[in-house]
Order: sequence, then structure tokens, then C-alpha cells
Amino acid sequence: MRVVVLDAWQALYEGNAGEVLLPGEDGELCVLDFHQPFLSRLRAGAIQILAGRKRPPGARAMSPALAEARILIQDGIARMTGNELVILVQT
Repeated sequence: MRVVVLDAWQALYEGNAGEVLLPGEDGELCVLDFHQPFLSRLRAGAIQILAGRKRPPGARAMSPALAEARILIQDGIARMTGNELVILVQT
């Protein structure tokens, strides 16, 4: 999927990803390719982007060491449409 992370001044990340973990308001969200469309508020935490790779077999959670990008945020909003995830954040 295409992933774009923006704050008020710049693009913090633009690229393709196989998996993105988001700090959702009601808990962690795992977004994969062709995820169902959604709009969600985000809470303070870390966005972790795993680009072009899959988790090791048997791994229940993505290790921060596997993340291609890790972005700390105060809050934000995420929108998934088509195969594009756009995330607006306050850092």
C-alpha cells in the first residue's frame, strides 16, 4: 500500500509498506495491503511502518527493530481508501 505521513509543515514519510501499526484511540491498529476503508483518530504513541517485508513466521507483534520507519506522535487522524493510507499527525 502507499503510505503518506504528514505533519503541519512537511511529509514525514512517503513510500510503500506491507504493514503499518497505528496507535488507535481504542488500541493498536494493524493495517495491511488492501485494508477495508476507514477513518480513525490516533492517540499519542508510535507509528511503525514495515515496508515490503512480512513479519517472521509465528511473530505475534512487530518488533520495533523490524520497522523501516518509527514516528512518534502526539495525536492524529488516519484515512485508508483504495490502497492508500494517509496519516495527518501532530508531533
